[in-house]
Amino acid sequence: MIEFVIPGVPQGKGRPRAAMRGKHIRLYTPEKTATYESTVSLAGYKAMAGRAPIEGPVMAMLTIKLPIPASWSKRKQAAALAGTELPTKKPDADNVIKAIFDAMNGVVWVDDTQVVDMVVRKRYALVPGVVVRISTVQAQDLLTSSGGA
Repeated sequence: MIEFVIPGVPQGKGRPRAAMRGKHIRLYTPEKTATYESTVSLAGYKAMAGRAPIEGPVMAMLTIKLPIPASWSKRKQAAALAGTELPTKKPDADNVIKAIFDAMNGVVWVDDTQVVDMVVRKRYALVPGVVVRISTVQAQDLLTSSGGA
């Protein structure tokens, strides 16, 4: 199992932007997305400690930890820390997953198409970040967990 923490406020994958360059349109990745993906890749490289990217099917477990709004009352902040107030605002979990998975291609795994099982949680925390746990999955594990069908 590979486990690491991506520090900082989780960012969703931004949509590609377009710019005119003479007579041509050039697509580029927004700077916030590129910076976040670099942070993810660096955390992944450190966790891999020189090992080659994982091959074969994997399970990804992500805990997306979002900052608690400072404008909230003390009671609402306490509820957020206790887990009774859940983050239903941006960033969307699927956009955060996309940014993280794309950044881990060629670093933690060969390609994000290898993810066959996934568990994602979005919660509030005092220290924002994303806890990432990646483990390999064997074919017999899939048969056992799905009841064989």
